[in-house]
Amino acid sequence: MTQNTQDDSSQEMQRILDEMEFETLRRGEIVEGTDMRADLDGIFLDIGHKEEGFIPPNEMRTIDAEELKSMDEGDQLIAFILRPDSQDGPILSVDRARGEEGWRELQKYLESDSPVEGRIAGFNRGGCILEVENVQGFVPMSQLITVSREQFAMSEDSESKEQTNELIGSTLTVKVLEVNRSRNRAIFSERSALKEQREEQKAILIEQLQEGDIRKGRVTGVSSFGAFVDLGGADGLIHISELSWGMVTSPDEIVNVGEEIDVFILRIDRDTMKIALSLRKLSPEPWETIHERYNVGDVVDATVTKLADFGAFARLEDSIEGLIHITEMGHDAVAHPGEIITEGDSVQVTILRIESDRRRLGLSLKQSESVDEEPTSYTSEE
Repeated sequence: MTQNTQDDSSQEMQRILDEMEFETLRRGEIVEGTDMRADLDGIFLDIGHKEEGFIPPNEMRTIDAEELKSMDEGDQLIAFILRPDSQDGPILSVDRARGEEGWRELQKYLESDSPVEGRIAGFNRGGCILEVENVQGFVPMSQLITVSREQFAMSEDSESKEQTNELIGSTLTVKVLEVNRSRNRAIFSERSALKEQREEQKAILIEQLQEGDIRKGRVTGVSSFGAFVDLGGADGLIHISELSWGMVTSPDEIVNVGEEIDVFILRIDRDTMKIALSLRKLSPEPWETIHERYNVGDVVDATVTKLADFGAFARLEDSIEGLIHITEMGHDAVAHPGEIITEGDSVQVTILRIESDRRRLGLSLKQSESVDEEPTSYTSEE
Protein backbone atom coordinates (compact mmCIF):
# COMPACT_ATOMS: atom_id res chain seq x y z
CA MET A 1 0.00 0.00 0.00
CA THR A 2 2.87 2.29 0.88
CA GLN A 3 4.63 1.48 -2.39
CA ASN A 4 1.54 2.44 -4.38
CA THR A 5 1.29 5.74 -2.51
CA GLN A 6 4.92 6.60 -3.31
CA ASP A 7 4.41 5.71 -6.96
CA ASP A 8 1.33 7.93 -7.12
CA SER A 9 3.29 10.82 -5.56
CA SER A 10 6.14 10.41 -8.05
CA GLN A 11 3.72 10.37 -10.96
CA GLU A 12 2.00 13.52 -9.64
CA MET A 13 5.34 15.31 -9.30
CA GLN A 14 6.33 14.31 -12.82
CA ARG A 15 2.97 15.53 -14.10
CA ILE A 16 3.54 18.90 -12.47
CA LEU A 17 7.03 19.15 -13.91
CA ASP A 18 5.72 18.21 -17.35
CA GLU A 19 3.07 20.90 -17.14
CA MET A 20 5.73 23.45 -16.14
CA GLU A 21 7.75 22.51 -19.23
CA PHE A 22 4.76 23.38 -21.39
CA GLU A 23 4.53 26.82 -19.86
CA THR A 24 6.76 28.23 -22.60
CA LEU A 25 8.69 31.40 -21.92
CA ARG A 26 8.33 34.08 -24.58
CA ARG A 27 10.99 36.50 -25.75
CA GLY A 28 10.29 40.04 -24.59
CA GLU A 29 8.53 39.05 -21.38
CA ILE A 30 9.61 40.68 -18.13
CA VAL A 31 9.75 38.26 -15.25
CA GLU A 32 10.64 38.55 -11.58
CA GLY A 33 13.06 36.05 -10.17
CA THR A 34 15.04 35.17 -7.07
CA ASP A 35 18.80 35.62 -6.98
CA MET A 36 20.58 32.23 -6.75
CA ARG A 37 24.12 33.48 -7.31
CA ALA A 38 25.50 36.86 -8.36
CA ASP A 39 29.05 37.91 -9.26
CA LEU A 40 30.99 39.59 -12.05
CA ASP A 41 30.64 36.45 -14.21
CA GLY A 42 26.86 36.78 -14.26
CA ILE A 43 23.71 36.17 -12.25
CA PHE A 44 21.70 32.95 -11.94
CA LEU A 45 18.03 33.69 -11.39
CA ASP A 46 15.23 31.38 -10.29
CA ILE A 47 12.28 32.51 -12.41
CA GLY A 48 9.92 29.75 -11.30
CA HIS A 49 10.61 27.39 -14.21
CA LYS A 50 12.38 24.09 -14.51
CA GLU A 51 15.70 25.71 -15.39
CA GLU A 52 17.37 28.72 -13.85
CA GLY A 53 17.79 31.78 -16.03
CA PHE A 54 21.20 33.30 -16.61
CA ILE A 55 22.11 36.98 -16.92
CA PRO A 56 25.48 37.37 -18.68
CA PRO A 57 27.83 40.27 -17.73
CA ASN A 58 27.02 42.29 -20.87
CA GLU A 59 23.32 42.30 -19.89
CA MET A 60 23.82 43.61 -16.37
CA ARG A 61 25.69 46.89 -17.00
CA THR A 62 23.06 48.89 -15.12
CA ILE A 63 24.08 47.07 -11.95
CA ASP A 64 27.06 48.90 -10.53
CA ALA A 65 29.73 47.28 -8.38
CA GLU A 66 28.20 48.47 -5.11
CA GLU A 67 24.77 47.11 -5.98
CA LEU A 68 26.21 43.78 -7.10
CA LYS A 69 28.24 43.50 -3.91
CA SER A 70 25.16 44.13 -1.77
CA MET A 71 23.01 41.49 -3.52
CA ASP A 72 22.23 38.44 -1.41
CA GLU A 73 20.83 35.04 -2.27
CA GLY A 74 17.05 35.27 -2.26
CA ASP A 75 16.89 38.93 -3.38
CA GLN A 76 14.25 39.73 -5.98
CA LEU A 77 15.28 40.97 -9.43
CA ILE A 78 13.39 41.68 -12.64
CA ALA A 79 14.73 40.44 -15.95
CA PHE A 80 13.90 40.59 -19.65
CA ILE A 81 13.75 37.25 -21.53
CA LEU A 82 16.22 37.44 -24.41
CA ARG A 83 16.43 33.75 -25.46
CA PRO A 84 13.91 31.47 -23.77
CA ASP A 85 15.12 28.21 -25.36
CA SER A 86 18.91 28.44 -25.05
CA GLN A 87 20.74 25.12 -24.61
CA ASP A 88 22.06 26.40 -21.26
CA GLY A 89 18.68 27.64 -20.08
CA PRO A 90 16.87 30.97 -20.53
CA ILE A 91 19.17 33.94 -21.24
CA LEU A 92 17.99 37.04 -19.44
CA SER A 93 18.82 40.75 -19.35
CA VAL A 94 18.58 43.11 -16.39
CA ASP A 95 19.47 46.10 -18.59
CA ARG A 96 16.61 45.48 -20.99
CA ALA A 97 14.19 44.83 -18.14
CA ARG A 98 15.09 48.04 -16.40
CA GLY A 99 14.80 49.83 -19.69
CA GLU A 100 11.31 48.45 -20.30
CA GLU A 101 10.31 49.27 -16.75
CA GLY A 102 11.74 52.73 -17.34
CA TRP A 103 9.49 53.29 -20.36
CA ARG A 104 6.50 52.34 -18.24
CA GLU A 105 7.62 54.73 -15.51
CA LEU A 106 8.08 57.53 -18.06
CA GLN A 107 4.53 56.95 -19.27
CA LYS A 108 3.31 57.32 -15.68
CA TYR A 109 5.22 60.59 -15.27
CA LEU A 110 3.76 61.83 -18.55
CA GLU A 111 0.19 60.98 -17.51
CA SER A 112 0.56 62.48 -14.03
CA ASP A 113 2.48 65.55 -15.29
CA SER A 114 4.99 64.99 -12.48
CA PRO A 115 8.62 66.18 -12.44
CA VAL A 116 11.42 63.60 -12.45
CA GLU A 117 15.18 63.79 -12.05
CA GLY A 118 17.55 62.66 -14.81
CA ARG A 119 21.29 62.37 -15.33
CA ILE A 120 23.06 64.24 -18.15
CA ALA A 121 24.64 61.66 -20.46
CA GLY A 122 25.92 64.02 -23.16
CA PHE A 123 25.22 66.88 -25.56
CA ASN A 124 24.71 67.39 -29.26
CA ARG A 125 23.98 70.43 -31.41
CA GLY A 126 20.27 70.27 -30.66
CA GLY A 127 20.29 69.88 -26.90
CA CYS A 128 21.03 67.52 -24.03
CA ILE A 129 20.92 63.70 -23.84
CA LEU A 130 19.34 62.81 -20.51
CA GLU A 131 18.99 59.42 -18.84
CA VAL A 132 15.79 59.06 -16.85
CA GLU A 133 14.69 55.77 -15.28
CA ASN A 134 17.36 53.92 -17.32
CA VAL A 135 15.97 55.37 -20.56
CA GLN A 136 17.98 57.82 -22.64
CA GLY A 137 15.88 60.71 -23.90
CA PHE A 138 16.41 64.21 -25.19
CA VAL A 139 15.99 67.73 -23.84
CA PRO A 140 15.83 70.23 -26.76
CA MET A 141 17.91 73.37 -26.32
CA SER A 142 14.72 75.46 -26.17
CA GLN A 143 13.59 73.44 -23.12
CA LEU A 144 16.83 73.91 -21.15
CA ILE A 145 17.16 76.60 -18.48
CA THR A 146 20.19 75.89 -16.28
CA VAL A 147 22.43 74.95 -19.23
CA SER A 148 23.13 77.97 -21.46
CA ARG A 149 23.63 77.93 -25.21
CA GLU A 150 27.23 79.01 -24.70
CA GLN A 151 27.92 75.77 -22.83
CA PHE A 152 27.17 73.57 -25.83
CA ALA A 153 30.06 72.16 -27.83
CA MET A 154 29.00 73.85 -31.06
CA SER A 155 32.43 73.67 -32.61
CA GLU A 156 35.82 72.00 -32.25
CA ASP A 157 36.74 74.55 -29.61
CA SER A 158 38.41 72.58 -26.82
CA GLU A 159 37.29 75.03 -24.13
CA SER A 160 33.61 74.61 -25.13
CA LYS A 161 33.95 70.84 -25.02
CA GLU A 162 35.62 71.01 -21.62
CA GLN A 163 32.70 73.06 -20.25
CA THR A 164 30.09 70.58 -21.46
CA ASN A 165 32.13 67.57 -20.29
CA GLU A 166 32.05 68.99 -16.77
CA LEU A 167 28.24 68.86 -16.87
CA ILE A 168 28.05 65.18 -17.81
CA GLY A 169 26.88 63.18 -14.82
CA SER A 170 25.09 66.11 -13.18
CA THR A 171 21.33 66.05 -12.76
CA LEU A 172 18.39 67.98 -14.17
CA THR A 173 14.79 68.08 -12.97
CA VAL A 174 12.49 67.73 -15.97
CA LYS A 175 8.97 66.94 -17.06
CA VAL A 176 8.14 64.30 -19.67
CA LEU A 177 6.74 65.87 -22.86
CA GLU A 178 6.56 62.79 -25.09
CA VAL A 179 6.96 59.01 -24.79
CA ASN A 180 7.00 56.88 -27.94
CA ARG A 181 8.27 53.37 -27.18
CA SER A 182 7.91 52.10 -30.76
CA ARG A 183 10.23 54.86 -31.98
CA ASN A 184 12.46 54.65 -28.91
CA ARG A 185 11.78 58.34 -28.35
CA ALA A 186 11.46 60.28 -25.07
CA ILE A 187 11.40 64.09 -24.93
CA PHE A 188 11.89 66.05 -21.70
CA SER A 189 11.58 69.70 -20.64
CA GLU A 190 13.48 71.41 -17.86
CA ARG A 191 11.61 74.65 -18.60
CA SER A 192 8.22 73.08 -17.76
CA ALA A 193 9.51 71.57 -14.52
CA LEU A 194 11.07 74.82 -13.34
CA LYS A 195 7.97 76.78 -14.30
CA GLU A 196 5.81 74.61 -12.04
CA GLN A 197 8.40 74.76 -9.28
CA ARG A 198 8.55 78.54 -9.58
CA GLU A 199 4.75 78.83 -9.43
CA GLU A 200 4.76 76.81 -6.21
CA GLN A 201 7.50 79.04 -4.78
CA LYS A 202 5.56 82.12 -5.88
CA ALA A 203 2.40 80.96 -4.10
CA ILE A 204 4.39 80.40 -0.88
CA LEU A 205 6.16 83.76 -1.17
CA ILE A 206 2.95 85.69 -1.85
CA GLU A 207 1.45 84.26 1.33
CA GLN A 208 4.48 85.49 3.27
CA LEU A 209 4.66 89.00 1.77
CA GLN A 210 2.83 91.95 3.32
CA GLU A 211 2.08 95.32 1.75
CA GLY A 212 4.51 97.85 3.14
CA ASP A 213 7.37 95.34 3.46
CA ILE A 214 10.80 96.24 2.15
CA ARG A 215 12.47 93.31 0.36
CA LYS A 216 15.73 92.77 -1.50
CA GLY A 217 15.46 91.57 -5.09
CA ARG A 218 17.31 91.27 -8.39
CA VAL A 219 16.28 93.09 -11.57
CA THR A 220 15.45 90.40 -14.16
CA GLY A 221 14.02 92.52 -16.97
CA VAL A 222 13.43 96.09 -18.14
CA SER A 223 10.68 97.19 -20.52
CA SER A 224 9.21 100.50 -21.65
CA PHE A 225 6.59 100.38 -18.88
CA GLY A 226 8.74 99.33 -15.93
CA ALA A 227 11.15 96.82 -14.43
CA PHE A 228 10.70 93.23 -13.22
CA VAL A 229 12.34 92.19 -9.96
CA ASP A 230 12.85 88.63 -8.67
CA LEU A 231 12.09 88.56 -4.95
CA GLY A 232 13.39 85.02 -4.50
CA GLY A 233 10.75 82.86 -6.13
CA ALA A 234 8.38 85.44 -7.58
CA ASP A 235 8.68 88.41 -9.91
CA GLY A 236 7.15 91.76 -9.07
CA LEU A 237 6.75 94.80 -11.32
CA ILE A 238 7.96 98.32 -10.61
CA HIS A 239 5.82 100.47 -12.90
CA ILE A 240 7.71 103.35 -14.50
CA SER A 241 5.66 105.77 -12.39
CA GLU A 242 6.99 104.09 -9.22
CA LEU A 243 10.67 104.21 -10.14
CA SER A 244 11.25 107.77 -8.97
CA TRP A 245 9.43 110.81 -7.61
CA GLY A 246 10.81 112.65 -10.62
CA MET A 247 10.10 112.20 -14.31
CA VAL A 248 11.50 108.98 -15.82
CA THR A 249 11.73 108.67 -19.60
CA SER A 250 13.01 105.08 -19.61
CA PRO A 251 13.37 102.57 -16.71
CA ASP A 252 16.99 101.83 -17.62
CA GLU A 253 17.80 105.36 -16.45
CA ILE A 254 17.15 104.07 -12.93
CA VAL A 255 17.86 100.29 -12.86
CA ASN A 256 19.86 97.70 -14.80
CA VAL A 257 19.29 93.98 -15.37
CA GLY A 258 21.18 91.92 -12.80
CA GLU A 259 21.31 94.73 -10.25
CA GLU A 260 20.33 93.93 -6.65
CA ILE A 261 18.01 96.53 -5.14
CA ASP A 262 15.68 97.11 -2.21
CA VAL A 263 12.00 97.46 -3.15
CA PHE A 264 8.82 98.50 -1.36
CA ILE A 265 5.87 96.08 -1.57
CA LEU A 266 3.12 98.34 -2.87
CA ARG A 267 0.25 95.94 -3.60
CA ILE A 268 -0.33 92.17 -3.61
CA ASP A 269 -3.13 90.61 -5.65
CA ARG A 270 -3.39 87.07 -4.34
CA ASP A 271 -6.08 86.13 -6.88
CA THR A 272 -3.99 87.02 -9.94
CA MET A 273 -0.64 86.31 -8.16
CA LYS A 274 0.67 89.76 -9.11
CA ILE A 275 2.99 91.91 -7.02
CA ALA A 276 3.31 95.68 -7.49
CA LEU A 277 6.57 97.19 -6.28
CA SER A 278 7.92 100.69 -5.76
CA LEU A 279 11.33 102.30 -5.57
CA ARG A 280 10.19 105.84 -4.89
CA LYS A 281 8.32 104.78 -1.73
CA LEU A 282 11.69 104.00 -0.15
CA SER A 283 12.24 107.74 0.25
CA PRO A 284 9.87 110.52 1.34
CA GLU A 285 7.87 112.33 -1.30
CA PRO A 286 9.73 115.59 -2.12
CA TRP A 287 6.68 117.71 -1.22
CA GLU A 288 6.65 116.23 2.30
CA THR A 289 10.16 117.51 2.99
CA ILE A 290 10.12 120.67 0.87
CA HIS A 291 10.46 122.96 3.92
CA GLU A 292 13.79 121.29 4.68
CA ARG A 293 15.19 122.60 1.39
CA TYR A 294 13.30 125.76 0.48
CA ASN A 295 11.99 128.86 2.23
CA VAL A 296 9.84 131.77 1.10
CA GLY A 297 12.12 134.43 -0.35
CA ASP A 298 14.76 131.99 -1.63
CA VAL A 299 16.08 132.67 -5.13
CA VAL A 300 16.53 129.31 -6.88
CA ASP A 301 17.27 127.86 -10.31
CA ALA A 302 14.34 126.41 -12.26
CA THR A 303 13.47 125.07 -15.72
CA VAL A 304 10.40 126.29 -17.60
CA THR A 305 8.21 123.27 -18.42
CA LYS A 306 4.98 124.72 -19.82
CA LEU A 307 3.46 128.02 -20.92
CA ALA A 308 -0.17 129.05 -20.43
CA ASP A 309 -2.14 132.27 -20.94
CA PHE A 310 -2.07 132.94 -17.19
CA GLY A 311 1.62 132.22 -16.64
CA ALA A 312 4.31 129.55 -16.84
CA PHE A 313 5.17 126.40 -14.89
CA ALA A 314 8.77 125.87 -13.78
CA ARG A 315 10.42 122.81 -12.19
CA LEU A 316 12.80 123.20 -9.28
CA GLU A 317 13.60 119.46 -8.87
CA ASP A 318 12.07 116.10 -9.68
CA SER A 319 8.34 116.46 -9.02
CA ILE A 320 8.52 119.95 -7.50
CA GLU A 321 6.95 122.45 -9.90
CA GLY A 322 5.57 125.91 -9.28
CA LEU A 323 3.64 128.60 -11.15
CA ILE A 324 5.04 131.92 -12.28
CA HIS A 325 1.87 133.96 -12.64
CA ILE A 326 1.82 136.35 -15.59
CA THR A 327 1.80 139.27 -13.16
CA GLU A 328 5.16 138.04 -11.83
CA MET A 329 6.81 137.82 -15.27
CA GLY A 330 8.29 141.30 -15.44
CA HIS A 331 8.10 144.80 -14.09
CA ASP A 332 6.26 145.91 -17.20
CA ALA A 333 2.90 144.52 -18.27
CA VAL A 334 3.14 141.20 -20.16
CA ALA A 335 0.37 140.07 -22.51
CA HIS A 336 1.65 136.47 -22.79
CA PRO A 337 4.50 134.58 -21.06
CA GLY A 338 5.95 133.76 -24.48
CA GLU A 339 7.08 137.38 -24.73
CA ILE A 340 9.54 136.73 -21.91
CA ILE A 341 10.38 133.00 -21.81
CA THR A 342 9.97 129.72 -23.71
CA GLU A 343 9.69 126.08 -22.64
CA GLY A 344 13.08 124.66 -21.63
CA ASP A 345 14.54 127.98 -20.49
CA SER A 346 16.73 127.98 -17.38
CA VAL A 347 15.64 130.82 -15.11
CA GLN A 348 16.11 132.14 -11.61
CA VAL A 349 12.94 132.59 -9.60
CA THR A 350 11.98 133.83 -6.17
CA ILE A 351 9.76 131.59 -4.03
CA LEU A 352 6.65 133.57 -3.02
CA ARG A 353 4.52 130.83 -1.41
CA ILE A 354 4.94 127.20 -0.35
CA GLU A 355 1.69 125.21 0.00
CA SER A 356 2.98 121.69 0.57
CA ASP A 357 -0.43 120.23 1.45
CA ARG A 358 -1.84 121.41 -1.91
CA ARG A 359 1.39 120.66 -3.81
CA ARG A 360 1.67 124.29 -4.93
CA LEU A 361 4.47 126.82 -5.25
CA GLY A 362 4.15 130.47 -6.10
CA LEU A 363 7.15 131.79 -8.04
CA SER A 364 8.28 135.13 -9.37
CA LEU A 365 10.63 136.13 -12.15
CA LYS A 366 10.54 139.86 -11.59
CA GLN A 367 11.37 139.68 -7.90
CA SER A 368 14.52 137.67 -8.64
CA GLU A 369 15.84 140.53 -10.75
CA SER A 370 17.32 143.70 -9.31
CA VAL A 371 15.23 146.74 -10.20
CA ASP A 372 18.39 148.58 -11.14
CA GLU A 373 19.47 145.90 -13.66
CA GLU A 374 18.25 145.44 -17.18
CA PRO A 375 15.79 142.55 -17.70
CA THR A 376 17.52 139.21 -17.96
CA SER A 377 17.68 137.51 -21.39
CA TYR A 378 16.77 133.78 -21.05
CA THR A 379 18.11 131.04 -23.29
CA SER A 380 16.87 127.50 -23.85
CA GLU A 381 18.93 124.54 -22.66
CA GLU A 382 20.22 122.25 -25.33
